[in-house]
Amino acid sequence: MSVNRRLSSSLEMTSTRAPPSRRGSELRMTDRRGSGYSSAGFSSRRPSIDPSRLVPMDKTTHVGGTDNFNVVFIGAGNIMFGSDEGPWNHSFRFEHKLGLRLKVVAIVDPAIERANAVLKQKRDSFVVSAYQNTRVFKTLDDFVKNMTPKERPRAVVVGSPPMFRGTLQPGRDVEMQIMKHFPGVAMFIEKPVATGPKSEIDEGFTIARHISDSNSICSVGYMLRYLKAVQKMKQIIEENGLVVMATIARYAAAYEAITKPDWWDKSRSAGPIIEQGTHFCDLSRYFGGEVDISSVIAHSLEWDEEAGHLSKMGIDESKIAPENRIPRVTSATWKYDSGAVGSLMHVATLQGRNYSCELEIHADGYSLKLVNPYVQPILYVRRPGDDHEQAYTFPDDDPFFSEISNWIDIIEDIEEDPEAAQILSTYEDACRTYEFTWAIREASERSRATKLAARRSATSVAEEVLAEEENEA
Repeated sequence: MSVNRRLSSSLEMTSTRAPPSRRGSELRMTDRRGSGYSSAGFSSRRPSIDPSRLVPMDKTTHVGGTDNFNVVFIGAGNIMFGSDEGPWNHSFRFEHKLGLRLKVVAIVDPAIERANAVLKQKRDSFVVSAYQNTRVFKTLDDFVKNMTPKERPRAVVVGSPPMFRGTLQPGRDVEMQIMKHFPGVAMFIEKPVATGPKSEIDEGFTIARHISDSNSICSVGYMLRYLKAVQKMKQIIEENGLVVMATIARYAAAYEAITKPDWWDKSRSAGPIIEQGTHFCDLSRYFGGEVDISSVIAHSLEWDEEAGHLSKMGIDESKIAPENRIPRVTSATWKYDSGAVGSLMHVATLQGRNYSCELEIHADGYSLKLVNPYVQPILYVRRPGDDHEQAYTFPDDDPFFSEISNWIDIIEDIEEDPEAAQILSTYEDACRTYEFTWAIREASERSRATKLAARRSATSVAEEVLAEEENEA
């Protein structure tokens, strides 16, 4: 995805005051801000964060302290170290949040050459102190076997492809392995939690229970929840006591710029709703609440239908098995447990590089419309008594930094206003989004199967009639 955001213009979850004091981890998990726990259990209706707390990174100071903050990066790809395709770059945010305290003790990636290449770039830059003693390992087990006591991580960041995690299967159970070797260690895990077969969804919820039981501070990378615009929307809803009546999501991808064959192959990426549309499915849940999975209805435009032809694909789709080729359009509707209604339209139709995305939230008297959340978010608000929309802009917003900053503040148990930091996407909550995206994919495939069956039936009847006519003749 092409964006024009400068990485140096970031948002911070903490205030501009001097770094607050830290205490150890003596708090029970249920006492910690952002643990995701309440007397009612987990819910997608997470507490919001005051948008005024989301200030640019260059207006804040690093987290104070002299102790090292050891981190293990699992994955040496774009999400961890950046690319020209978008603003993702977790290492960049860690460097700015922790400053000289950051010590990346290990990079774990089976692609050793790639890991060593990014490590060399870091050592040749001004952040060399964070990577001077970093070691590269093919597997987590290799790191554990060779780790010294001083290298024990305080946090683990999982940015490996989702097809290799989120299950209990050997080789695809990195979360369980992390908890086995480092009980209670904090984890940041990229979204979606997995892209395996639907039959493995329950394994994700099992992992979520293990994470909760381990008291690990775990955050999943649904960064759009941390957008200043999104938190402004939550603020308006909460301050006016609104009940969401409808959510309308639209996601138009610029397919010409997507040149990774895996993205076009459902057997590897699980399809565009699960891999890409997951962000807007998650935001829909964030505002609408839990989804009645049994109510999901969906239709798709497939590659082999007359309207499904794409003229500027950057990959050779003929190398992908026909049954694994992705839909060009998916349209879904559903009911929330509250009775509200939701809808999503995902299309892979745009050329060029920029995407076009919008989310509308409707309540009695109010319309909240979020436009262009990935590049330069604009929020349009219509209120009772005024037919005109008020526009809010949020320059230099960086939700990638905000989610990392927020997570680290909670790990550090920083003494601030209890409302300052909250985990907005726990692992269990992310599993519910994953389950929801699978429900949309399955509903669209059922719809297609029904249509194809009806077409075959009609063809069979027509052939029988033709045969009878020929016999009579």
